[in-house]
Amino acid sequence: MRFAPGLLLATIASMLVVGGYGADAAERVERGALVMENVPDIPDAVSEAVRRYANVRGHGFAGFAENGVLVSTRFGQTSQIHHIETPLGARRQLTFYDEPVGGASPRPTGGAFAFTRDVGGDEFYQGFMFDLATGAVTQFTEDGTRNSGALWSDDGATAAWSVARDGDPDYDIVAGSPLDAASAQVALEGEGAVYPTDWSADGKQLAVQRYISSTKSRLFVLDMQSGAATEINPGADAAYDGAQLLDDGTLLTSTDAGGEFKDLVRLGPDGVVRNYTADIDWDVSGYDLAPNGRTVVFAINEDGLSAMRLLDLKSGKITDGPELPVGIVYGPRFSPDGRTVGFTFNGADSPLDAYTFDVRKKTLTRWTRAEVGGLNPDGFVAPETFRYPNADGMEIPAFVYRPEGPGPHPVVVQIHGGPEGQARPNFSSWAQYLVRELGAAVVVPNVRGSRGYGKTYIAMDNGLNRKKSVEDIGALLDWIAAQDDLDTDRVVVYGGSYGGYMVLASMIDYGDRLAGGVNIVGISDFRTFLKNTKGYRRDLRRAEYGDERDPEIAAFFEEISPLRNASKIDKPIFIIQGLNDPRVPASEAKQILAAVRENGGEAWYLLAKDEGHGFRKKSNRDFQRAAETLFLRNVLEVE
Repeated sequence: MRFAPGLLLATIASMLVVGGYGADAAERVERGALVMENVPDIPDAVSEAVRRYANVRGHGFAGFAENGVLVSTRFGQTSQIHHIETPLGARRQLTFYDEPVGGASPRPTGGAFAFTRDVGGDEFYQGFMFDLATGAVTQFTEDGTRNSGALWSDDGATAAWSVARDGDPDYDIVAGSPLDAASAQVALEGEGAVYPTDWSADGKQLAVQRYISSTKSRLFVLDMQSGAATEINPGADAAYDGAQLLDDGTLLTSTDAGGEFKDLVRLGPDGVVRNYTADIDWDVSGYDLAPNGRTVVFAINEDGLSAMRLLDLKSGKITDGPELPVGIVYGPRFSPDGRTVGFTFNGADSPLDAYTFDVRKKTLTRWTRAEVGGLNPDGFVAPETFRYPNADGMEIPAFVYRPEGPGPHPVVVQIHGGPEGQARPNFSSWAQYLVRELGAAVVVPNVRGSRGYGKTYIAMDNGLNRKKSVEDIGALLDWIAAQDDLDTDRVVVYGGSYGGYMVLASMIDYGDRLAGGVNIVGISDFRTFLKNTKGYRRDLRRAEYGDERDPEIAAFFEEISPLRNASKIDKPIFIIQGLNDPRVPASEAKQILAAVRENGGEAWYLLAKDEGHGFRKKSNRDFQRAAETLFLRNVLEVE
C-alpha cells in the first residue's frame, strides 16, 4: 500500500510551521506512558502505513515440549510463550503478561519450563516455573536481583542460574529446584560476570564461564560438592562462547584461542585442544551436543549468512546439515531423544520462524509461518552484501536494501549497537517499510569493532581507537556519493545504544554531509554513561570502552564526547529513550537533548516511561515508527 506522499508532506510541513516545532519551542505532551516534545500529531495515513509493517509477526523456537514445541511470539502487546503440537498447527498461548517473557527453558524430563520476566524494561529478570499440567506459575528467584535463565541438570531435579545485584560487579551462581524456591543455595561466589553453561551427566559438575569482554573470557569447572572451581586453560588470552561438559572431563567450546575466528574445539584441563573447524575461516555462531554425547550440531556465520553442519566427535568428521534458504540460524538445540534439532530461522526476505530437522535424514520441518501484516511477501527486498574502502586501506563489510527504480534515492544509514555486535543481512520489517513506503535505501555497515570478521577486527575500536569506527561512517558516505542511484544530499544516520553514540559522533564529524539523525538509547558522554550505568555491568563496559579512572582515558572521553561537542550538531535530530533503561540511563538522552537545544538545534524527543533499552511493547513501537516516519519525511524531503 502507498499513500499520497505529496499531500502527506504538505500536512507535515504545515504542522511543523503552525505548531512551532523547532529550536525555539519544545511543547511537552504526555499520552499514557509516552512523553514527547516537538513530535507532531500522527496523520491517519502514516499510522495506517506503519500498522501493516508493525503487524509483521515472527516466531522464535523456544524449546521442545511433550507433543510438540514451544515458541515465542506476540499476540497482543508483548511476546509470550506458546505451544504447538503439529507443524504449522494452531498455537496455544501459555503465558499472559503485560511484560515480555524471556525464552523458555523446558525441563529435560518434561512437564514444565522455566522462563524470565522483568518489569518495564528494567532488566532485573525474575525466574518463574510454569507447570504444563496445571498452568500454575511459581517464582523461584529473589526480588530485587537480576537472574539469568535456568540451566537444568539432565535429571530435571536441579537448575543453576547466575544472580547479579545492583552495584555489585561480582555475580553468584545459584543452584536449586525451581519447584522449591527455598532450596536455592549459592554454589559459587563469583568474581566478575559468571554464568553456568552446562551440567555434567551425573550432575556433580557445572561448567562456568566468566565474561570479561568481547575478546576475553575464562572457563571453569565447578565441583558441586566441594565448591572448588578449576580453571580450564588458565592464562589463555581468548574468548569463549559457552562450554559443554563431555564424559571424559574435557569441554566442548567455541573459541578464538587458535586463530582469528571462533573454532569448535575440545579443550582439556591442561589446555590440550582438538580443533574440529580449523579449516573454516568463519565463526562458529551456535552449537549443541546431542544427549548421547556423540554428535554436535553447529552453525557457521559466513559473512553474515548461516550454514549448518554436523560433527561426529569421535572421528572428527563434519557433514552438511539440512539445505537452508538464504538466511540466518539462531540457537540450534537437540531434542531430548537426540533425533531432531530445533532452531530459529530468519530468511533474507522473510521473518523469523521455528524449524526442526531430522538428524539422520536431514529433512527440514517448518513449525510456524510468520504473519506479514497483509503485505505481499513477493515485494520484499532482499539485502545485497558489499564492501567499501576506508581511509586505512581496509574493506569494510556492509549490506544494502535498495528500492526499485533509478533514483537517486534518499538513504538511511543504520548503525548497529554493541559495539561488538554484528549487523547481518536478515529480514527487517522496518527496513522493508523504509524501502517500500519511503523509497529510501537502507545501508547497514559493520564498522571496525564488529564481530564476525575475526578477533583482530573486533578489537580495532577499543579504548583510544574509539573514533576509528566513526571514520568508517565517513568512508561509507564517500561510497554513497559514488552511487548513481543514491542521493548524497539526503542521508540520515540511525542507530541505537552504541549505534546511538555513532549517530551523535557522525553528526558532529560529518554533519555537513548529513540531513539528520535518529538516536535511540544512545551514549552521549562515556564518563557520565559509565558513572550511571548499572553497577553490575560497569566493569564489563570499561573493558570495551576504557576505564574513565585512567587520566589518559578520561581526557580522551572528554575529547570525543558528543555532549561536549553538541554545538557541532546543526542538523535535526530525533532522540528516543526508555525511562527504565539500566544500560544507557535516560540521563544520557536528557543531557544531549538539553545541549542541542541550548545551541539552537532542532531536536525531537520521545520517552517511554514503561520501557528500558529499546521499546518492546507493540503500541509504543507503533508510535515510535510513526513518529520516525514524520521525522524522516521531513529531513529527507520525501514527496
